[in-house]
Amino acid sequence: RPRPSPPAAVVGAGLGGSAVAYFLQQHFGPQVQLDVYEPAGVGGRLATVTVNKQQYESRGGSIHALSLHMQDFVKILGLKHRREVAGKSAIFSGEHFVLEETDWYLLNLFRLWWHYGISFLRLQMWVEEVMEKFMRIYKYQAHGYAFSSLEELLRSLGGDAFVNMTQRSVAESLLEVGITQRFVDDVIAAVLRSSYGQSVLVPAFAGAMSLAGAQGSTWAVEGGNKLVCSGLLKLTKANVIPARVTGVSLHSSEGRALYQVHYEGSEGQGSAFYDMVVVTTPLHPSRSNFTFKNFEPPIADFPGAFQPSVTSVVHGYLNSSYFGFPDPKLFPFASILTTDTPELFFNAMDNICPVNISATFRRKQPQEAAVWRVLSQQPLDKQQLKTLFRSYYSVQVTEWQAYPRYDAAKSLPPIVLHENLFYLSGVEWVASSMEMIAVAAKNVALLAYNRWHQDLEKIDQKDLMHKVKTEL
Repeated sequence: RPRPSPPAAVVGAGLGGSAVAYFLQQHFGPQVQLDVYEPAGVGGRLATVTVNKQQYESRGGSIHALSLHMQDFVKILGLKHRREVAGKSAIFSGEHFVLEETDWYLLNLFRLWWHYGISFLRLQMWVEEVMEKFMRIYKYQAHGYAFSSLEELLRSLGGDAFVNMTQRSVAESLLEVGITQRFVDDVIAAVLRSSYGQSVLVPAFAGAMSLAGAQGSTWAVEGGNKLVCSGLLKLTKANVIPARVTGVSLHSSEGRALYQVHYEGSEGQGSAFYDMVVVTTPLHPSRSNFTFKNFEPPIADFPGAFQPSVTSVVHGYLNSSYFGFPDPKLFPFASILTTDTPELFFNAMDNICPVNISATFRRKQPQEAAVWRVLSQQPLDKQQLKTLFRSYYSVQVTEWQAYPRYDAAKSLPPIVLHENLFYLSGVEWVASSMEMIAVAAKNVALLAYNRWHQDLEKIDQKDLMHKVKTEL
């Protein structure tokens, strides 16, 4: 007789929390009782800022075309893809543009070849090979297979080579496949600075995921990516509790684990008991003061640090002469990436469009006041803002601990903290993107379900490609 569905707690209502709530309900059925704890707003890092009564994405902007779970969420929730507004990119060294995109695809290819030989082709082949293997995860998950550790998940997709890609730098991996140092310094560095705010020392796997996003076609959700989170929580009818979880203590009842979740809300402190808990917020000491009590052996500390990131959304007139264009009318770029140059004080900037794009919308001309999103490691001072903008109406600054400091990662965090206590955010140490978090959410839900019903045949199976083919 199947065990009845457990009451479950989900800590955090960002994309990880809302996706795992949705997947838990999918597997355990509509009768599963779900409490989601969230002290701030639903959506987590998928936040927006308002400029002139229009909303703009302040952080997670674009989603790769191959993000199958995100595509599914949008379809299930009846959301739409935001209309694409074309814009050209360029890479700036602090003195001049090292690479400029044009309106002509063939000219872009010729320029890449002229500057870097066949490095860009080698890069494409390398990224495609990684992505092709990564895409196996959807097949495994469709057949109900789950993994109890990030290493097992990676090994099932690309063998030990994938696990090793979390321990060596992307620069090392690319140089090995014949990509030139110049291409790494100019192009790869610029992409990683704009996505992770870090250098080419990030691990190869995280680098590959970021480069796949830079190469492929991307999309965003009409009305804002955070609508996915609120939509999934509404769909699951999860009970969202506006409180911050301070810790989990272990009790046992009739020989099975029972978890007491302690929280603080506007009405003071409280606690509740659950059969299952999924933590989707980072457990690193720099990010939380979460405590685990009565666990034997105790749950170990989570090593590693986070990379601070600052997003400044500026409504103003670009100072195009800083980029070598004295006449602002002639400035052709909508997004500027930067190389790893010590004197550069920003990682990337782009002329962003609102989350609701009407059919008549057009991107502002370079001489007009536009909304720019500037990514940097430190808040911009007045002088730096003056360097980038001739004048501005408003600046809205968001500081956050954005991504793991990848060069500090020695080992990957665990997924299973105890019998039915799971940790989702550790996947960010493999790579951080909306789809990676959705994949991890599906994995945790399947793992929880398979462990609850003791279906061990569906966990950490070897040679899965062969098994899946035989099942088909």
